[in-house]
Amino acid sequence: MSLDKKLTAARVARLREIMSARGYDAVILRNNPDLRWLTGAERLFDFETAHTAFVTADELCLHTDSRYCNTFHERLGSDTPWKIDEDLVEPAWWAAQRIRSSHARVVAVEDTCTLSFFDDLAAELARASAACLMPRLHGDILDLRSVKDDSELELMRHAQTITDAAFEHICSFVKPGQTEQEIRAELENYMLSHGADALSFDSIIAAGPNGANPHAQPGETRVREGDLIVMDYGAGYHDYHSDMTRTVCLGAPSAEQRKVYDVVREAHETCAAAVHAGVVGRDVHALSVKIISEAGYGDYYHHGLGHGVGLEIHERPYFNRTNDHVIPANSVVTIEPGIYLPGKFGIRLEDFGVVTEQGYAPFTASPHELVSIPC
Repeated sequence: MSLDKKLTAARVARLREIMSARGYDAVILRNNPDLRWLTGAERLFDFETAHTAFVTADELCLHTDSRYCNTFHERLGSDTPWKIDEDLVEPAWWAAQRIRSSHARVVAVEDTCTLSFFDDLAAELARASAACLMPRLHGDILDLRSVKDDSELELMRHAQTITDAAFEHICSFVKPGQTEQEIRAELENYMLSHGADALSFDSIIAAGPNGANPHAQPGETRVREGDLIVMDYGAGYHDYHSDMTRTVCLGAPSAEQRKVYDVVREAHETCAAAVHAGVVGRDVHALSVKIISEAGYGDYYHHGLGHGVGLEIHERPYFNRTNDHVIPANSVVTIEPGIYLPGKFGIRLEDFGVVTEQGYAPFTASPHELVSIPC
């Protein structure tokens, strides 16, 4: 996709509004998802913390290294407002020189920075005989990122079409005797060969009793007739994520499995109907707890109902017991209640979609009915 410079300029302007309101002369950023969001440079950031941004009211500076510099120039174009620097210097030294040359006196440092970077920056400022206040930037960009623009919504919708197609495929693939790992490999290969450019996270394939562990790791367990199989996975597309969980039955479900599934589905659909912009995160979570507890399974559901999705698979806002903030319009969130019976099975049903003033609009198209895979 081509870079929309009006879009990224608007994001920078939103950050500068915070800076002005707080009295910050500059901000230092190193968190890759925040830099991806602010610059718009797609499919560039990886697992390395290799970049440092220095933002003032009238300047955008970015330090990187030779592994990424050419790609930054390609992605951002010759008319970018970002001044890109690949000098062979340490990030803390570079940032200290920017502070000194700009005469910044209040420089907010993003609280995702490591303590070692912060300590190095303080030491470099002392060596440069430069003094400034360095308050922490506590999640402000996370809050900005929680409200998605149209381009972000479109990328996640597209990622979910790949995820939905993968579900239909994997339901036709699964057979008794396959291992969880074999099913995972087929699922992930399908996504990567049908439009995904990454995986949202390491896929969860958990059969039978393993499904009672919400974040079970796929292994050599072989699926058997009568097993419930929890599949939690997603496709990545241009740095954005999808997230979906479906629980299927290999063969016909037992009466107990059907009963528990119906409770989870009721919790999911009731909570989805209650979501709209302005609802409080913990209130919707409490509704899921109420439904599952009244059905007799409250002791087997302890995780949050949902979370934000975007450049990170888990980001703000959250549906959990501690979030007393309202959910903003155009945030993208999951709804994923579950019940986990140790030694027996687990069930989770997860969609993700956008919160609007009118309600919740899922991107997920896969059905909520319990799928029974013929043996």
